[in-house]
Amino acid sequence: MDTRPSPSPPPARPRRSLLPLAASRATARTAAALLAASALLVSGCGASGTGSDGTVGAALAALPMSTPLALSPYYTQKLSWRECGGPGFECATMKVPLDYDRPASGDIKLAVARKKATGKGKPLGSLLVNPGGPGGSAIAYLQQYAGIGYPAEIRARYDMVAVDPRGVARSEPVECLDGRQMDAFTEVDMTPDDAKETDALAGADRKFAEACGEHSAKLLRHVSTVEAARDMDVLRELLGDKKLNYVGASYGTLLGATYAGLFPHRTGRLVLDGAMDPSLDARQVNLDQTAGFETAFRAFSADCVKRADCPLDGKDATPAQVGDRMQKFFRALDAHPIPTGDADGRRLTESLATIGVVAAMYDQSTWEQLREALNSAMDKNDGAGLLALSDSYYERDSRGHYSNLMMANAAVNCLDLPPAFESPEQVEQALPQFEKASPVFGPNLAWSALNCTYWPVRATGEPHRIEAKGAAPIVVVGTTRDPATPYRWAQSLSRQLSSAHLLTYEGDGHTAYGRGSACIDSAINTYLLRGTPPAPGKRCT
Repeated sequence: MDTRPSPSPPPARPRRSLLPLAASRATARTAAALLAASALLVSGCGASGTGSDGTVGAALAALPMSTPLALSPYYTQKLSWRECGGPGFECATMKVPLDYDRPASGDIKLAVARKKATGKGKPLGSLLVNPGGPGGSAIAYLQQYAGIGYPAEIRARYDMVAVDPRGVARSEPVECLDGRQMDAFTEVDMTPDDAKETDALAGADRKFAEACGEHSAKLLRHVSTVEAARDMDVLRELLGDKKLNYVGASYGTLLGATYAGLFPHRTGRLVLDGAMDPSLDARQVNLDQTAGFETAFRAFSADCVKRADCPLDGKDATPAQVGDRMQKFFRALDAHPIPTGDADGRRLTESLATIGVVAAMYDQSTWEQLREALNSAMDKNDGAGLLALSDSYYERDSRGHYSNLMMANAAVNCLDLPPAFESPEQVEQALPQFEKASPVFGPNLAWSALNCTYWPVRATGEPHRIEAKGAAPIVVVGTTRDPATPYRWAQSLSRQLSSAHLLTYEGDGHTAYGRGSACIDSAINTYLLRGTPPAPGKRCT
């Protein structure tokens, strides 16, 4: 078996209802995680239990094993494949019901792509991949990474497949703001100092929500994780697979776990890398991620001060001192944004700089780039490097065009869970808690969690557990210093899933598969090829 690490994947971003951290979302920095229809509300869907944060939630109930007659046209449609996206790649379009409770009310068209198995070994069927988000394009991830960068033995035995979830990228995307409006949105001050700035922030969130409601009103009610998981089951059938094999990163773990909860009898080999915890409410998700980014920043700080080019104090500086220096830099930008040389005249604001730093916390391979960007900004009054990191996070290209990542991210998150806060006053009351979790990022991430407060569609989901009783073994992967999906989430999900095997990576960065650990890669490859999960308690470095 080839256990060599595959090329480093684009960093997956987690779900989160943070404002400009729409990039808490998804994944595949291109060159690079609930519930839905009224009949599926988790309250009353099963036995109640206490989640990892102390909340009580029902267990997601499995759907009937037989396919309802009203859904038969979707499960029996034929896919028409055509060449696309490079040598060996094919694309097709599939139809799914807008509303699974009322299939006759209309369809959604979803974009699908695949690259057929390339080897002579016994075929293992399809391997569906999802990079996270919500809002990340699975097709882009397949064509730019998974279809060419997954280990050769995996690609030899599996047809590599991706579907952009409903509302995402090529699958009838959620639409809200245009490029210039998005520029203004991302530059809004996320650490308001007075009532005027607080009103401006709340106003920006309202405008974003109203625009989504105006341009995507019908779709916003039907982009939940449950519906997306049901779409995957339709695709499984159309591909001719009896069971779904799947690798999901970050929010993709929630999508995969939800599939297992709804269809445990159709669950094959599932890898859930950078796991989310469905038992948490939105505020706890945000608070846990805030602490996670502080952990990552401290790891970055400890590494930075050892290097001659570190702009954040000398070799004897403590992480707290480095954090103080970073906070002073952010405050200076709040008062006086600096030039970037951007063709559209954008300057580096505190909000954009903070996101630039956050972006580099996902993967330690970007720490050098962050040091260079900070040096330029702090010593040369040049914000171009941090702006580039921020743009990569938001998926903004050089022409000022944004992918629909942020729009889809908000649409799914705001439907999946009730908002973290009901008003700016609630955010102000919670600030000390967030600042304790992260002196560097706490205020920004607390205010970012206000975005679902003004959403035009009420949430249909709530915190819940996923047990997936009867499912085949599922591999849950957690990284001990993951900034975006804290390790405790993987521990919690592995305790909820009845057949889970927890695989631990002791290291930095978001997600673990394909990032250089031969131990992690070998364990996952063995599972995907042979169906043998890692030994209980297996840990890797």
